[in-house]
Amino acid sequence: MEKDDKKKLRSSNWFGRTGKDGFIYRAWMKNQGIPDYEFNNKPVIGICNTWSELTPCNGHFRELAESVKKGIWEAGGFPVEFPVMSLGETIMKPTAMLYRNLASMDVEESIRANPLDGVVLLCGCDKTTPSLVMGACSVDIPTIVVSGGPMLTGKYRGKNIGTSDIWRYHDDVREGKLENAELRNIEAAMCRSDGHCAVMGTASSMACMVEALGLSLPENAAIPAADARRKVLAQLSGIRIVEMVKEDLKLSDILTIKAFENAIKVNAAIGGSTNFVIHLLAIAGRIGVPLKLEDFNRLSANIPLIANLQPSGKHFMEDLFYAGGLPAVLKELKDILNNDVITVNGKTVGENYQKAQNYDNDVIGSVGRPFNDATGLAILSGNLAENGAVIKPSAASAHLMKHTGKAVVFENIEDYKARIDTDALEVDESCILVLKNVGPRGYPGMPEVGNMGLPKKLLEKEVKDMVRISDGRMSGTGFGTVVLHVSPEAAMGGNFSVIENGDMISLDVQNRSLTVAISDEELEKRKKNRKVIPPIVDRGYVNLYVNHVQQAHLGADMDFLRGKSGSEVTRDSH
Repeated sequence: MEKDDKKKLRSSNWFGRTGKDGFIYRAWMKNQGIPDYEFNNKPVIGICNTWSELTPCNGHFRELAESVKKGIWEAGGFPVEFPVMSLGETIMKPTAMLYRNLASMDVEESIRANPLDGVVLLCGCDKTTPSLVMGACSVDIPTIVVSGGPMLTGKYRGKNIGTSDIWRYHDDVREGKLENAELRNIEAAMCRSDGHCAVMGTASSMACMVEALGLSLPENAAIPAADARRKVLAQLSGIRIVEMVKEDLKLSDILTIKAFENAIKVNAAIGGSTNFVIHLLAIAGRIGVPLKLEDFNRLSANIPLIANLQPSGKHFMEDLFYAGGLPAVLKELKDILNNDVITVNGKTVGENYQKAQNYDNDVIGSVGRPFNDATGLAILSGNLAENGAVIKPSAASAHLMKHTGKAVVFENIEDYKARIDTDALEVDESCILVLKNVGPRGYPGMPEVGNMGLPKKLLEKEVKDMVRISDGRMSGTGFGTVVLHVSPEAAMGGNFSVIENGDMISLDVQNRSLTVAISDEELEKRKKNRKVIPPIVDRGYVNLYVNHVQQAHLGADMDFLRGKSGSEVTRDSH
């Protein structure tokens, strides 16, 4: 894979200079106790760290960064660790997704402005992975990803538990089946080690995404955060990034359309998060690959669920690692993958899984012996979602895959919270819950409120699932027959914005359709009379976001960030 051993290092534009500028660049770095020989044409490797005590999933990254540094030193590189904005999914309000694009800008400008020849991205929590990859794509230098790894499986009273159980416990509390005091004990039992969610939520889906794309070393996706082998992988990644710089192996060499196709196929087979769609589209937009929402149907329609992991199945990420990790899944999919695409270790996808083995058929099945014939992802279209919507069939109820029901409409999240548990709410299990104005602009950031809790009076009747539709998102740990990412969102004034109580909505997942029984003429009439409620923003980044964010079917990136830039800012004076 070696391109040019003599290629001039990017960092030499700083540390290789003579005169005043070279003096300044080197002198101030030397106040950290760095010897002069470290500036003699060594590859400078940035370690882009999203460690933060406000991002619990990434709380162990200081230690992980030290393992990366060991590898960089070992390979003859010069490591420099730097922080970027960290997005704590479990804590940030209103949603970490609001700040994904901001964090990506932080990453892009931090890389572009500094003397870096290559970069290691340390990411784990949901939005830290796509934001770091998006930002790095916009600069396009040699890059490798090291994920933080999933936490150990939760244990409570003889039962395995994980993040997906939150939704079940929440309903139990609402029904009076579970006391809040016991819930506090469950909290400690569920999150018992370093790492991100132990199920195939968004964080694990993102870790699988980067491995399927070829941006990480094999086995990156599933090694538990608490396992010593996570540190070994980090050190090996540090060694490899130095080699990548020498080979000039960049993101654009790896992120081809074939790599994106592989990621989509793998996500369908593992029952990955619906958020995968919006993040992969954004990454493609940054690197300049012409990926479209309809491509997800074409590539995943005939791929069943072969990874038996919550929320679509029963096992946990820890179990996936012991069963052979993502390489074993890739090997089961070998007949449908693009096996010749190159990855960060210089080998092809096919070479990387060649020696993989499946050690547990109850965790990893096969295309011929799937755990669920339903795929992990489907894209819907119709007059209710002119630009598409997303559903996760593998985590939905089979009896609702084709369903027609009356709309019970909530105009916004406050309306939903105020009425969902009232006796006055006219609803039964055949109805379809509709939540508007929680899309990218309508509730700035597109929060994870799409998997609405069911009305209390239906929970008391043991109703476990209903069709729910929104222009928002759902946690990757969530489940149910939930239609998400309706585009255009209600705030943009499309057909979804004028759905009313009692409208008959039809969902047909097999035929990938989502329609409302209203004539085009009636829809246009309603839209003309629609009352427009502008988002309440007056300053700063949120103002910038609302005015420039694109719709979900384009990845909800900022319009001015699409496409990578080759420009370099040259700082010749101080």
